[in-house]
Amino acid sequence: MPNLRVHTTIENGIAVLAVRGDLDLAGAGLLERALLDAQAADPPAIVLDLRDADFMDSSGLRTVIVAARRAEEDATRFALVPGKAQVMRVFQITRMEERLEFVDDPATVTGAT
Repeated sequence: MPNLRVHTTIENGIAVLAVRGDLDLAGAGLLERALLDAQAADPPAIVLDLRDADFMDSSGLRTVIVAARRAEEDATRFALVPGKAQVMRVFQITRMEERLEFVDDPATVTGAT
């Protein structure tokens, strides 16, 4: 059973998905479904807020990368709000921190890339 919750809100037309708990193999499917639902609504941008994520492993990272690629194909802006050090470590060691867009606050994201 996943130790993950995903809360989706729409803020100024932007889909914001706030993650709480462990983004690991057990929770990756839950996040993937939430991301697919958000993308199906065709927002101009999607923000994945990792501030309340406690842990992330490679399966969580894969879910994020797949969502980012899907958003790019759909011309949807995809941004992340950085999480705790142990979560950000996964992005740093894989150098994905350099390839993905990180923002300090979901409210600053617009549909413009």
